[in-house]
Amino acid sequence: MNLHAPQYDTASLPYKVAVLCYLWDADGRILMLHRKKVPNIDMYSPVGGKVEISRGESPHECAAREVEEETGLRLRVEDMRLFGMVSERAYQGEMHWLIFLFECTRHVRPDEIAHSEFDEGRLEWIPEADVEKLPIPVTDREIMWRQVQKHRNGGFFSVDIDCSTTPMTHVVRESR
Repeated sequence: MNLHAPQYDTASLPYKVAVLCYLWDADGRILMLHRKKVPNIDMYSPVGGKVEISRGESPHECAAREVEEETGLRLRVEDMRLFGMVSERAYQGEMHWLIFLFECTRHVRPDEIAHSEFDEGRLEWIPEADVEKLPIPVTDREIMWRQVQKHRNGGFFSVDIDCSTTPMTHVVRESR
């Protein structure tokens, strides 16, 4: 990435753009962040964060950067695969989100993770069967997690979620 590229003011854009990165170990556990910052404070989510769109960062670059920042793990580009795209309208009544979901294409050993606690929260290895028992965002629980389980290891999905309605609604746009 060109660190000297012009930066732009993105505060007025209608979307926040983010990535979520699903890292699995050989025992089928997923690395989750118990968050201590907004959004989703005191909930669990995969590692990830906002794309630095003001610098022109791509979702793939963001995924690699966020994994390294949050876990200390430096992954090769070929170790990450885009397998989902989620659009959330009016999430928490505040903002629209466009989220790119990546999975690590190899198993991650727990000893590869540099630390378990940092300023954003605590990293924990969670058995796949226990994810739904955790406090996770409602969009993750009711829509995204099922798609993640269905499409990991080679599939792809795209889903639009409308949080401005009660109950929220969603449309799966693509599933292969």
